[in-house]
Amino acid sequence: MTMPMNWDEWFASDATRLAERIAQGACTPAELARQACQASMRIVPQVGGVIEVFEDAVAKPETDGTCLDGAFRGVPFLIKDLGPTLKGRLQEQGSRFLKNNRPTRDAFLTSRIRQAGLNIIGRSAVPEFGVCGSVENPDIYVVRNPWNPDYTTFGSSAGAAVSVASGIVPLAHATDGGGSIRIPAGAQGLVGIKCSRGVFSIAPTMSDITGYVSTQGCVSRTVRDTALFIDSCRGGAPGEFMPYWKSDASYTSLITKDPRPLRIAVSHQWGQYQADPHFVTELERVAGFLKELGHQVEWVQPDIDFEEAFSAQTTCYIGNFAQFIQNMLDKRGLIRPSDDEVEPINIKIWEKGIDMSYSERWKMQDVFNRVSRTLGQFYENWDIILTPTFAKPTPRLGHKKYLTLSDNPDVLNWFYELWEIFSYTPLASLTGTPGISLPLAWQSSGVPLGMHFQTRQANDGTLLQLAAQIERAMEGNFWQGRCPAVHV
Repeated sequence: MTMPMNWDEWFASDATRLAERIAQGACTPAELARQACQASMRIVPQVGGVIEVFEDAVAKPETDGTCLDGAFRGVPFLIKDLGPTLKGRLQEQGSRFLKNNRPTRDAFLTSRIRQAGLNIIGRSAVPEFGVCGSVENPDIYVVRNPWNPDYTTFGSSAGAAVSVASGIVPLAHATDGGGSIRIPAGAQGLVGIKCSRGVFSIAPTMSDITGYVSTQGCVSRTVRDTALFIDSCRGGAPGEFMPYWKSDASYTSLITKDPRPLRIAVSHQWGQYQADPHFVTELERVAGFLKELGHQVEWVQPDIDFEEAFSAQTTCYIGNFAQFIQNMLDKRGLIRPSDDEVEPINIKIWEKGIDMSYSERWKMQDVFNRVSRTLGQFYENWDIILTPTFAKPTPRLGHKKYLTLSDNPDVLNWFYELWEIFSYTPLASLTGTPGISLPLAWQSSGVPLGMHFQTRQANDGTLLQLAAQIERAMEGNFWQGRCPAVHV
């Protein structure tokens, strides 16, 4: 098969560049889709990531209404196998319980993605229902880190991150309810932003507190791709229950200018959680780099009761997920989830949360409110909080304590073991504030280590400006000459 570019050119091209090539007549959307399909066939046998390719969308990129005049002009794109639905396409969410599940309508965000000119050519792998931080169920599929296939990808946007880091596609859809965009981005050398609450639509299936902590987004290799994705896909559907933020200027234009000197608070000690010593060394180096860029950088942490915040967030996840499982059971007329179809920890979450009282939920929301107000006050004095993206080294595959396949009898203990490693990203999910992971450091294993920047509500543009300033200072190459062990 003749391809429009060689693999080095493909791997070096971000989505913006591919769109430019289409506009110049150097290639067609169908040719790019076929090359992405070939890339998937090269990569998936080694590390996984893509669980289905839509052959009709590869052959005819205008399938399902993709607008080839949109900003991305037909660039191939993968959708995470949970989140926005695609009418008539499988969405199985990494679970045998949802085998052969086909939604009957497109989500609003799906329509925005297609209007942006992104050709959805397939779906990417997730852990069961997106609950845990790694995709490792051998009965379904295992996803490996392309930088070193002995290591986990983290999650839950595991397949999305693998697909972008290895070069199958330059940009992929992802979701984040506590770090599921930022954490796998951090472990695979990608740009991963969780936008403010009220940027991307959550219609039609989420509302109330479920929509507060869970957001949509993307992972990419360049800041400009992320900025263009947000510009092109943001906005609420008719009847959306919360206000949707608008930007005075497009992020695509905003990132061409450096931000003003920022006040950056650096920390790694959050309550009882603290970073691995090597991570602290890398954090210190990045803090020094930011000072060289002209920013005010000091070691300061917000005065938040982190124990209370993690407890409330755990309650939120357990209550929300238990009801999600119950809704599926009700539709099938079932009494409880089957051990043959649902992984052990997910059953325990259902058991723990299905009888949660309104009083428990009210107390949880009260903590959400107080923590959000306290953090908002902190941002009156500081523009940015900088931490590592996660606190402990990326584990090798097979650490069941982090999986929903775990035999841990105490579901609360299971969650708190997650918080020990995923300490820094949940705060932005609780408060609805934006956070971005940038590939600025390396773990001792050689696997990437993201650095996490977060800021006040609706200040997403400043995060992207800072990210672009850093990218320029690194001469447009976050990886500084390194490359994943598995790539196209």
